[in-house]
This record gives sequence, C-alpha cells and structure tokens, in this order.
Amino acid sequence: MLQTKDLFDFSHSIAGPYLMGFEYPWQALAGIKQLILDLGKQLGSDFTEVSPNVWVHDTAVVAPTAFLGAPCIIGAGTEVRHCAFIRGSALVGENCVVGNSVELKNVILFDNVQVPHYNYVGDSILGYKSHMGAGSLTSNVKSDKTLVVVKAPNGQIPTGLKKFGAMLGDFVEVGCNSVLNPGTVIGPHSNIYPTSCVRGVVPPDSIWKTGGVIVAKRKD
Repeated sequence: MLQTKDLFDFSHSIAGPYLMGFEYPWQALAGIKQLILDLGKQLGSDFTEVSPNVWVHDTAVVAPTAFLGAPCIIGAGTEVRHCAFIRGSALVGENCVVGNSVELKNVILFDNVQVPHYNYVGDSILGYKSHMGAGSLTSNVKSDKTLVVVKAPNGQIPTGLKKFGAMLGDFVEVGCNSVLNPGTVIGPHSNIYPTSCVRGVVPPDSIWKTGGVIVAKRKD
C-alpha cells in the first residue's frame, strides 16, 4: 500500500506518466520542478504563460492578490483564492481549490483536490479528490533536521530526504487543524479526525481517531 500505484489513479493528473516511474511516491519529489518546466512547454493554447514559467489555464480563476511563483501550472477550472501563496514548483490539477492564505511549495495536487482554508502543503503529493480541512498542515522537516523515514508497519523505510511532508492517496479526508508529520503516508479513502497529530502510515479505508487509534472503516 506504500507504493505509488497503490495510492493514486494516474489518470487524474498530467503528472501521472511521471509518477508511474517511481516505486514510492516520495521518490518523485526531487524532480517536480523539472517536471513542471518540461510539461509547461507542451501545454496547449488553452494555457497562458502569465509570467515566466507560470502557466494558467484559461478557465482557471486566480484572485489578483494571489502570488504564483515559478515554476507552476494551474489546471482547468481551478480556483486560486485571495492571498494564496504558491512559492513555486507547484503542479495544481483541474478543478482544484487553493484557498485563502494557503501556501504551496514543491507539490503535486491531483485533479479535484481541495486545500481551501489556511493550509500549508510542502514537499507533498495529494491524490485525486483529497481534501484538507481548515488549518490542517503538512510538516515537512523534522525538528532535529535529520533525514525523514517512513514508519511503516514492517519497519522504517529510509527516504534520504530532509524535506518530505505527506503523501495523501485518492479520496483522503483530513480534519481541521490536523498536523501531518514528516513522512506521513495516508492510504486512499481514509479519514483523519480533526486536531490529529499524524505520524507514520495510515492504511487505506481507515479512520485515524483521537489519540492515534486506527480503525478500519465498516463495509456495511
């Protein structure tokens, strides 16, 4: 369930062919900047390069107070709201919401992702229709500045990365004011309770409850 193919439906992002080449999704983080630069040169006439290496689809709505740092791509039908801060290396898919005072840095947002209110998302990948509640954050650097490891059920997986926030599978729901600690991986269709402090791996179709208790979703 930690493999890239188990977390994401590649058809819901123009980054899909790129991501297919990696066993684990965090291996793709280092190449996001170059990926955006390469994709930007191939975009159709329905995209406008509004500033050097910043491409915005003609149907996207970007507030005049939002900052779009290079390189970035904003997909069709996406809304970038008041005072959003896209620092750069952000690939934002179709029909996404990047909300007020949200900060993005070195990320891939699949189509229909919502980060609508006061979110920080850095060095992370958010799968199709994933949603981060108001004030929820990805913490992408450990407090002791050592390299991030993924705390998997069968032991720790070294990543070799100093900066690595979270991998959210498709249809993940993160509750308000939650913190996703460095190296967090959340499987598809899982939910995180509000005000949670999440670390490690959350299996697919699960609920992370208060105190870090993980239960499987009921099938009935």
